[in-house]
Amino acid sequence: MSTFTRSSTSTSTSTSTGSTSDGKNGTMNGTMNGTTDGTLNATTTEANRRPRLSGMTWLVWRQHRAAFWTILAATALSAAWIVYQRGQLVDFLDGYGYPGKSLDEAGGEFARYTDAFSFVSIGLQAIPILLGVFLGAPLVAGDLENGTAKLVAAQSMSRTRWLATKLVLAGLVVVVSTGVLSALFGWWWNPVKSEATAMDWTSGEAFNTTGPVPVALALFSVFGGVAIGVVLRRTLTAMVVTFGFTVVLQLVWGYFLLSLGNVVTVTTNKGVTGENTFPSLPRGAYEIDQSYVTGSGDLLGWGTCSGSQTDAARQVCLDKDDVVGWSVQYLPLSQMNAMQWFGASILFALTAGVVAFLFFWGRKRLV
Repeated sequence: MSTFTRSSTSTSTSTSTGSTSDGKNGTMNGTMNGTTDGTLNATTTEANRRPRLSGMTWLVWRQHRAAFWTILAATALSAAWIVYQRGQLVDFLDGYGYPGKSLDEAGGEFARYTDAFSFVSIGLQAIPILLGVFLGAPLVAGDLENGTAKLVAAQSMSRTRWLATKLVLAGLVVVVSTGVLSALFGWWWNPVKSEATAMDWTSGEAFNTTGPVPVALALFSVFGGVAIGVVLRRTLTAMVVTFGFTVVLQLVWGYFLLSLGNVVTVTTNKGVTGENTFPSLPRGAYEIDQSYVTGSGDLLGWGTCSGSQTDAARQVCLDKDDVVGWSVQYLPLSQMNAMQWFGASILFALTAGVVAFLFFWGRKRLV
């Protein structure tokens, strides 16, 4: 009887001790596990908060990362070189005494800076062509040619989202690269912007490389190349056709460039042969045409009476035609910014039309 009681007591004590021990272990394990899990969860949450690409965005970036990184790296190197050249130009102008002294008198001293402008400008004008051929044309044509588009269409992701992701990422890279280079080139050129000896602002080497124009030309060239690739479905063929398309685009754009501005006409009535008879134009103005104006307001070509042998004979000829002064048509430098935005808006509208075509075509024939 007593033995049973002792055994029971011993068992109870053992059980009680075990329970106490287990309780302590449970508390310690719970504390350790809670601390560990809390740390891991905090670390995981922090890691999840880091910005990273995922899903379709990651796929498209990884697929074209070589082209994207090449464009961005080339942009960074070009930007650094332009910043250096700008510093060299400013140092020269300060030492030369500009604008107190005219750059026309600088001669060969300023030639190295104009050569640098021309060199960089040629490269910037080639960017829309290069981006259209090597980025735009293969962007979707490569997937259509090698069958990747069919694989994407078989997944849960829609073709519209796939196409939109490609266009957005490519467009973002294009806008960033061309926007940065355009801003820096304009900043570099700005100290001598009104000097025709540096660059004529109505020429392609200045007009097409500053402001919004480079961005608009590049976007239209790239998305035009995408559209060509979608239709032809062959990468090499699309690249060749896109090259022709971008070259023609540059030529047509250059032909209509001056028509983007509002031509200003100024006339005089103090004759054409004496001093101070020719009208004074604003600094940096681009002269389009000049004519003789008669007393009745008619215009005669500036070559009128050019066959006269002497100044006296020429004056008699001018008096006979009742020439009283000059009529000069020009574009002021102050219109450059408005002309660029007007032209860029046309290109942006055309680009939007190409994008609409891509989505319309992509819904039915993208695979």
